[in-house]
Amino acid sequence: MDLKIKAVSPKIGKEIPLPFYATPGSAAMDLHACLDGAVTIPAGGRSTIPTGLAIALPSADYVALVYARSGLGIKHGVAPANCVGVIDSDYRGEILVGLQNSGESDFTVQPGDRVAQLMIAPVIQANIQMVDELDGTARGAGGFGSTGK
Repeated sequence: MDLKIKAVSPKIGKEIPLPFYATPGSAAMDLHACLDGAVTIPAGGRSTIPTGLAIALPSADYVALVYARSGLGIKHGVAPANCVGVIDSDYRGEILVGLQNSGESDFTVQPGDRVAQLMIAPVIQANIQMVDELDGTARGAGGFGSTGK
């Protein structure tokens, strides 16, 4: 599938790299901070980081998902504030990454830093059916921790 990308900042492709798959086995491509200067996210704080990019998915059969970069999350406690960002197929605005710093130290994002990952995935829209009963399973309504540690 082809993904159309529009630069909404003149820095894209010059100071700020286009998204790319780092290896042939990469499932997602890195998104970079398109900033004029450094942005510090205080410990416990949040900040919205622009990417300078807008995309056009080819149809409603696709969604773009914005995920954390594992190194930022594990090493620094910095990850998308909404866990996973959903970019619908009809959205044409700039991709913004809301980052939350759950770490104990302030974290500074520099222009061009990799701040998140963008994955394209297929979409299946469900037909909703209201029923009086659901099919039974061995698990049933067992919730948190019901299957063990």
